[in-house]
Amino acid sequence: MSLTRLFPVTLLLSLAALFNLTVAFADDSASPRPAEWAQSVEAQYNLYQMTPTLYRSALPDSGAVSLLKKLNVATVINFLPESDSSWLSTPDITQVQLPYRTNHVDDAQVLKALRAIQTAESHGPVLMHCKHGSDRTGLMAAMYRVVVQGWSKEDALNEMTQGGFGDSTHFKDGVRYMMQADADKLRTALANGDCSTSPFAACSMKSWFQSAHVE
Repeated sequence: MSLTRLFPVTLLLSLAALFNLTVAFADDSASPRPAEWAQSVEAQYNLYQMTPTLYRSALPDSGAVSLLKKLNVATVINFLPESDSSWLSTPDITQVQLPYRTNHVDDAQVLKALRAIQTAESHGPVLMHCKHGSDRTGLMAAMYRVVVQGWSKEDALNEMTQGGFGDSTHFKDGVRYMMQADADKLRTALANGDCSTSPFAACSMKSWFQSAHVE
């Protein structure tokens, strides 16, 4: 074969190899969303499904009510100081309000939220939300993963910060709490019905004082 005929063939083979390499790289960089992560239901409300009975979202509005009914949501848990009554008036959906701030969160608030979620799940699917569906909702979603579902902190933090729920800079307080939280103590307290992991927490002291006063 002459050099003049060999050159086009060599060029074509090189281009084909380069194309295959480019496709392979694109496939690696566009890895699919992990199946165990919350899956998107409605982008408008940053609404995701975590489990068959648990959803998370940003603050809904009256336009979301029909969607919640379609999803058979029986309880809405709100982590904001403002009530949901302005947009949610149907008696078919129970409203639970548990306001808190991620930069002041403690074990007692986490346990109260997890217990409320579990109680509500016994009556049907649950939606939990804050304003944007990222920091407050993200922290409680991650703690549900760890304490209730038994995920590792690393896996829960990966979903929380890389799951597409919002700006990752919003998660620093939640990450800080999660890193120091004792999952085993929280799990035990949740199972035992304790209000906190510490006997010196305000709710624990109040409970002790009330029981002592009754006796």
